[in-house]
Amino acid sequence: MHSSETINAISQAFSVLTMGINFQRLLGGLWVTVWIALVSVLFSIILGFLFGMLMTVKNKAIKIICKIYLEIMRIMPQLVLLFVAYYGLTRMFNISLSGEAASILVFTLWGTAEMGDLVRGALESVPIHQYESGRAIGLTEKQIFTYIIIPQTLRSLIPLSMNLITRMIKTTSLVVFVGVIEVVKIGQQIIEANRLTIPTASIAVYFVIFMMYFFVCWILSMIARYIEKKQKG
Repeated sequence: MHSSETINAISQAFSVLTMGINFQRLLGGLWVTVWIALVSVLFSIILGFLFGMLMTVKNKAIKIICKIYLEIMRIMPQLVLLFVAYYGLTRMFNISLSGEAASILVFTLWGTAEMGDLVRGALESVPIHQYESGRAIGLTEKQIFTYIIIPQTLRSLIPLSMNLITRMIKTTSLVVFVGVIEVVKIGQQIIEANRLTIPTASIAVYFVIFMMYFFVCWILSMIARYIEKKQKG
């Protein structure tokens, strides 16, 4: 009897997903999450590559500034940065900033710092004799960087950047705290709407949200492994 009641409770919990358009709403919320992450990743890759090159410049002042920026982005929790961007900037500069815009700004700043450090490490890992070989055959510094250094940097950078993208997607769940209607927020709305009729709705809703995040991150993980395997092959 106890087992039967448990099965019925679980069945009732998952029935909330078939009510109306609840499941479609969760999918729509997932797209908002992925969209914020993809836009942030795009900006992070572009700006991170430039930041990474800047970190390799042999200028002490520039190195110190880059180090401070990197440490701030790493030490400060993303949630605090979201609050600063969404609530602080709007009041300080009297500007209208949506939750989505604040989220993209924060994740881009964070992603730029992390991507930049990956680029710096990849650039510095290129053996010095690669530069010397390029100069020996008459290539300019620009040609050496374009045809020798960048291709080698990208080979080691792609698998690492996939890991950063996965982390960024998972961290976007924090945007619910600045009013963004994404998958977690929609899940909370569904649970609250069915709180009295289906008390166990949270079990099904959060399980589905977990599986959605898992599926997206699993795909990225498989892509990273495939790329890494192709590079080794």
